[in-house]
Amino acid sequence: MQQPFKRHVFVCTQQKPEWAPSCAAVGGEKLLERFRVEVAKAGLQDEVAITGCGCLGVCQRGPNVVVYPDGQWYSEVKADEVAAIVDEHLKGGAPPRRAVDPDAETIRKEAAEHRAKTRGMMEGMARSGALPEALEAMVRGFQPARVVLTAVELDLFETVERGADTAEEAARRLGTDARATEMLMNAVAGLGLLDKRDGKFSNGEWARAFLVAGAPHESRQAILHSAHMWQRWHALTECVKHGTAVSYRPMEDRGDEWTEAFIAAMHKNTRMRAPQVAAALDLKGVRRVLDLGGGSGGYSIAFARANPRLEATVFDLPTVTPLTRKYADATEVGARVKTVAGDLHSDAYGSGYDLVFISAIAHMNSPQENLEMLEKAHAALEKGGRVVVQDFILRDDKTRPVTAALFALNMLVGTRSGSAYSESEYRRWLDEAGFTGVERLPLPGPTGLMTGRK
Repeated sequence: MQQPFKRHVFVCTQQKPEWAPSCAAVGGEKLLERFRVEVAKAGLQDEVAITGCGCLGVCQRGPNVVVYPDGQWYSEVKADEVAAIVDEHLKGGAPPRRAVDPDAETIRKEAAEHRAKTRGMMEGMARSGALPEALEAMVRGFQPARVVLTAVELDLFETVERGADTAEEAARRLGTDARATEMLMNAVAGLGLLDKRDGKFSNGEWARAFLVAGAPHESRQAILHSAHMWQRWHALTECVKHGTAVSYRPMEDRGDEWTEAFIAAMHKNTRMRAPQVAAALDLKGVRRVLDLGGGSGGYSIAFARANPRLEATVFDLPTVTPLTRKYADATEVGARVKTVAGDLHSDAYGSGYDLVFISAIAHMNSPQENLEMLEKAHAALEKGGRVVVQDFILRDDKTRPVTAALFALNMLVGTRSGSAYSESEYRRWLDEAGFTGVERLPLPGPTGLMTGRK
């Protein structure tokens, strides 16, 4: 029998409706992360697997943890108990004695009762015609998103961080209605982004990490891009009727606020993604890169860091290249990241490049525009040079990945003729543009790479 790990820890993270007890509601996710941290501290990560799991059947005793192959159950586990469980049980082999842990017979009885109750509830819901929970969540999914976007648009988290710990004070500083502000802050606290104790509000862990000025991973500008997307998505029905965006404006006409938020959002994506892409490409012999529609220059920066002899040129709109310059100049490789202002549809791309990199551009174009763009990229390359296209890549029936299928609609509401495209479509365009050796490079995450050589 295979036993790749000495022990396997399952931590229940099952999320249920608020009216039902669940391990997620009492800290299951945080407990899972705490086990991972403590197991790593103990040097046991190669001996102990840590996995989040679904319902264990004793929900009222959560959070619940089970350790196999021992079959040891722990209930009502507190975060400050994890180190002792790791030290005494996972490392020492002797489970700590805990008064709150039920005996085996109690667990079996409660789990059986829970299964019977759940089965009866599901049968009752089916008979009544009630919406399944997953479908209900889809229908109402816009509500928490809109709450968070409004809080970011108002700069609520920064206001709380600066000492506005009541709804009345926050409303005074924000210039909003006190009653409505309290309703908003209560909802934000319910979502876990604010903490509320004795009528006073403070920022939660995620808010402190992402949503206030100077946060370790400040994302306010990037999130504002999602707020701008909201304005387009509300017109989806009309866009489907007309077959295109009904309120389309070219990027250069969308104003500085929109452009800065968009580029900030794209740059945040590239900070994690660009090093992965640079590692996936063999850049050793590459000297000149054209980063077509390169935005903040995040990929050019990563390429320059990966190859000290590489020089990259970011080709983008005149409204974007000043922002590119700001991002590039803030790095140690800024001198090797150049900018050229132009329109990729109407202007030539230059010549003599070893690599043309096209990230998150093809989805804004029609099929014909993509073919023309790739033909111009072919002309810009030296013989033997490569084109690399990074984008969402749908399977041929265009239903998966779901992220890409949804993104196709994002292009419907935001562009004249953009979409998400399939691998076979990219292969056809690259072949027709004159590229050979077309292949798809494996890459973790939501997007993929298509490459070809001149």
